[in-house]
Amino acid sequence: MRNILMLFAVLSLFSCVNKDGSKKDSDLDIQGTWQLLSATTIENGTSQTTDYSGKLKMIKMFNHTHFAFLKHSLNPKDTSSFDAGGGTFVLKGDDYTEHLEYYKNKDWEGKIFNFKLAIHKDTLIQKGVEKVEAAGVDRVIIEKYIKVK
Repeated sequence: MRNILMLFAVLSLFSCVNKDGSKKDSDLDIQGTWQLLSATTIENGTSQTTDYSGKLKMIKMFNHTHFAFLKHSLNPKDTSSFDAGGGTFVLKGDDYTEHLEYYKNKDWEGKIFNFKLAIHKDTLIQKGVEKVEAAGVDRVIIEKYIKVK
């Protein structure tokens, strides 16, 4: 009986890890595609919010190891508002770390960004600091996404 209880305890510990060892049950389920609703930046004490339900559209996609984002204007004549990037990430609980590998501005490539994530129903909130000295960027960002069905 004692051996069976020990075996059960050990199996319980291993049941929190997926076959590939990448995700525990305590991690947030962010896999899939998310559409940005709003983005707030706070820089030098000034807050600015961009509404993404009108003229701009942005999505962010996650798989087990990588993320990518794509943004563009909904105006068919606007070809200058396109933005995209991606890389790898690590998620431990609500601690999310991006390793930006691809971006149009090379000053941002190779940078690591730490964020906190929260999910409420179908809404993902990402909050953290973007700091890229070479680009003169040091700001807090708060992004609010909705899961794409």
